[in-house]
Amino acid sequence: MTEALVVPPRGWRLPPLFGCGTWARRPGGAVRALRVAGATIDVEVLMTRRGVRLRARNGDHEQRLTALEDARFALALDVDLPAVAKELARHPLLRPIVRSAPWLLLPRRAARPFEALAFAICEQLIEAGRAAAIQRRLVARFGARTAGGRGGDGPAPQALAAAAPAELEACGLSAGRALALRRAAAAVLCLEGGATAGGRALRARWASDERIARRLLAIPGIGRWTVEKVALEGLGDADSLPAADLAYLKLVGVLGGLGRRASEGEVREFFAPFAPWRGLAGTALARAAWAGLLRPSVPVVALNGSHSW
Repeated sequence: MTEALVVPPRGWRLPPLFGCGTWARRPGGAVRALRVAGATIDVEVLMTRRGVRLRARNGDHEQRLTALEDARFALALDVDLPAVAKELARHPLLRPIVRSAPWLLLPRRAARPFEALAFAICEQLIEAGRAAAIQRRLVARFGARTAGGRGGDGPAPQALAAAAPAELEACGLSAGRALALRRAAAAVLCLEGGATAGGRALRARWASDERIARRLLAIPGIGRWTVEKVALEGLGDADSLPAADLAYLKLVGVLGGLGRRASEGEVREFFAPFAPWRGLAGTALARAAWAGLLRPSVPVVALNGSHSW
């Protein structure tokens, strides 16, 4: 077993982890699986008075360290939350949110870039509950499980590239999205060379290699929204805003007093003053709206059908 104790930044709480089939709740924390170079590592998260305790079992020491690194990223423990909250508190709309509930800035994150990509494709143009059900089926059918059977790993590109379209459609994907997911998996498999090492190096490669975004955008059914979701949730790009998200179109329509859904361009214009934290600002506003914390308030009914935050 390999263990690490992380002192979280002030104002941190567990970000949205549950519902997609990877993380499972356990007393005082959470558990999931992460595959590293052929080994399935069980990762446990335990909230303690001293900090967040991370434990990894199975595999060798280096594999366990990589799994802990990916888990730490997924938990957003690398975000300098006080510094981001201080900057965003300069904006009157966000000031009361970041001062009273700074953890709302933390988006849901995937442990690996491809996990973020696969889940984003599942979420295209459907409501959150249906998308989460598809994600859970994909994890159950194509992902690894922990030794105890609770929690799993997102499906690897190797598994999805080799899957028959009917297998993906059986998980709830439309025929078009099943094909897009297979093509995306094949493209990533080619660009990553089949590597399953994970860690910071993999995220850095995705962030710096422009070929990855170009190959993905060339696939029918994958557009700017999907790539921006991956940048925010899979690479940790705090400025990446998936502006075409239905939640933002509805939210900006209400906050901007438009009396209708905003356009993607209007969403980008609305969030422009929050750079270089547009992705986190959007996350905070959407989550605050769902929690009824915005003033003036945004009726939850106005966001019905949007992604859950």
